[in-house]
Amino acid sequence: MSGRDIRTQRIVRRETHASRAAASVVVVILGILFFLYVLLEATLQALGQDPWLTDPGALGSWLARLPAETDSAVLGLSGLLILLAGLVLFLQAVLPGRRPRYALPNPRAAVVVDAEVLASSLARCARLTAGVSPEQVLVTVGRSRVDVRIRPTSGVPVSEEAVRDAVAEELQLTGLDPQPEVRVSVSTAGVIGQ
Repeated sequence: MSGRDIRTQRIVRRETHASRAAASVVVVILGILFFLYVLLEATLQALGQDPWLTDPGALGSWLARLPAETDSAVLGLSGLLILLAGLVLFLQAVLPGRRPRYALPNPRAAVVVDAEVLASSLARCARLTAGVSPEQVLVTVGRSRVDVRIRPTSGVPVSEEAVRDAVAEELQLTGLDPQPEVRVSVSTAGVIGQ
């Protein structure tokens, strides 16, 4: 693999995946501030000075007595907030963080397409095949599936299979790998006068 291919893969990865830098920076800054505070209080105590905010020993004994001296609703709410913050950070670390963008194969450049652009292209193809107006077609593009919803004009039948084949062919031209499955649903209630 050449250096150009590696750079192209890095660019595509950066554009298709969300950065976790902001969450990491916030956690690191909070950790640094906490440990600097603990260091300050420990230094003041070692020098025999008055504590800046609170004595570390007093803070430790307050934390030990906290469950008994605090209202259970406040304690439960605090625990829930800490749990939610931990869950958000855990999910940031574990989930892939994919953006709704797709990399299209191209030998000369990194081509990244937003899901809305791809959906618009597929909606145009479905609309032309079904013979309906743009307002009658809704396309959503996911990682593994493309959903096409059509509200036909009253009295004008729409072939699901023809629309599915046309959208699948249009999707094939993009070169997405793996190819998402195409699902077409035609509404039973038609639109009047479109």
